[in-house]
Amino acid sequence: MDFEYSEKVLALKARVEAFMSEHIYPNEAAMIAETAEGDRWQAPRLLETLKTRARAAGLWNLWLPASGHGAGLTNLEYAPLCEVMGRSPFAPEAFNCSAPDTGNMEVLERYGTAAQQERWLKPLLDGEIRSAFAMTEPDVASSDATNIATRIRREGDEYVITGRKWWISGAPDPRCRIMIVMGKTDPDDPDRHRQQSMVLVPLPHPGVVIKRSLPVFGFDDAPHGHAEIMFDSVRVPIDNVLLGEGRGFEIAQGRLGPGRIHHCMRLIGLAERALERMCRRAQTRVAFGRAVAEQTVTMERIADSRIMINQARLLTLHAADMMDRHGNKAARAAIAMIKVAAPNMACRVIDWAIQAFGGAGVTEDYGLAQAYATARYLRLADGPDEVHRNQIARLELRRYQGPESLTGGSAAVVPADPGEAIRGAPVWVA
Repeated sequence: MDFEYSEKVLALKARVEAFMSEHIYPNEAAMIAETAEGDRWQAPRLLETLKTRARAAGLWNLWLPASGHGAGLTNLEYAPLCEVMGRSPFAPEAFNCSAPDTGNMEVLERYGTAAQQERWLKPLLDGEIRSAFAMTEPDVASSDATNIATRIRREGDEYVITGRKWWISGAPDPRCRIMIVMGKTDPDDPDRHRQQSMVLVPLPHPGVVIKRSLPVFGFDDAPHGHAEIMFDSVRVPIDNVLLGEGRGFEIAQGRLGPGRIHHCMRLIGLAERALERMCRRAQTRVAFGRAVAEQTVTMERIADSRIMINQARLLTLHAADMMDRHGNKAARAAIAMIKVAAPNMACRVIDWAIQAFGGAGVTEDYGLAQAYATARYLRLADGPDEVHRNQIARLELRRYQGPESLTGGSAAVVPADPGEAIRGAPVWVA
């Protein structure tokens, strides 16, 4: 495995970093203030300006693989760029590389019809609208996605959707114009992984009721936000189904792998910025006659942070390389590992940064409190730690099944279960 970045990637990384330094970091405070002072559920006008500048600079849809719509980067090539974007909560959208739009665009590009792509994929690629992905439900343990109970019933040439969803990221945003909804079209199918389908629901739409916005540790993440939604006999044409009835898990398997790795890439950038702030703060504060940076406990935390960040980065690059060379399914163990490792690493590093800042760390002044909230909820989003650990353990145990494994011989590898990669799907898909 060679994780040296190519000249193409290094050049793109330098351009992204330059854009961040010139346009993103200097305008963060202004965008926060604009959101706080006006209608919190309207996108900052300054952010729309930055999107225009990023697109003009050719830094647009960088996440897309070789499809003609983006930069044609592999997952491994995109990783360092995504990490840089993760340093700011505003950067991913500025480059049109934010969740859940990236996952939804990939679904539409991979599984959508020509008509669906024209109506929804094109404006998403152009950054004209936003989207949402409705999977998680409050009334069942959604970590096992076969529990999802929202009903999608066919009546003539329409589907009728009835149910309740929550933690639907992006739904409160007034620019959200399309939602992918997962529910049961055939609850009696003996194959529980064929009961579910995904359909497209335009927004706003009769019967789609946003009950409330759900804050995360007090942060409402406006104007993006996370919603609880009621589907009250929502009717959409049968042409709005994705790929076909009973194909919901298949689509989810294709969608969640890239989304999970993008979250991890961004978390590494978030942790890097927290470490940077911790180091700068510790060098400028004096306690008990010495700079905080000279206190042994602080030095240990800085050293451990560097070790943990580098470990998470290498594991993430390995997962990206596996996805590129062998596909998402073959890389499912590597993806599961980073989905556990990266959020836990970020939680620890950001927590230490907060401690170095003292009381200032828990205010909104330095962005650390919101950064911690982001890292903590990502231990639930796209599958909780427990689900991913179970999957890792099952795949590991399979290596030692068979008589040879009991006598010290080579492990007998059992063929993978087609449903393994998606079993125990996400608690919260962001």
